[in-house]
Amino acid sequence: MAAGKSPPAAGARIDLRVIPRAAHDDIDGERDGRVVVRVTAPPVDRAANDAVIALLASRLGLPRRAIRIVTGEASRNKTVRIDGIDAAAVRARLLA
Repeated sequence: MAAGKSPPAAGARIDLRVIPRAAHDDIDGERDGRVVVRVTAPPVDRAANDAVIALLASRLGLPRRAIRIVTGEASRNKTVRIDGIDAAAVRARLLA
């Protein structure tokens, strides 16, 4: 590693199944290898995507900037990148 460089932060990619317009915001287990995320926001003008990021940040104790949607912006099936935490810790916190 070059002098002055810090090691890369841990990160995880997690597959989600998002259900917009739900009765409440919640993590609802896992289905077909995807974490099921229910949000009250409609899938209009990024509202559901923003709600997903806010819910994940809250549950994981991370800032919103640490979470970004890498695939599926306009789909119910999404993949998110979460910086600063590994996949096992993400699943443990979300599915506990």
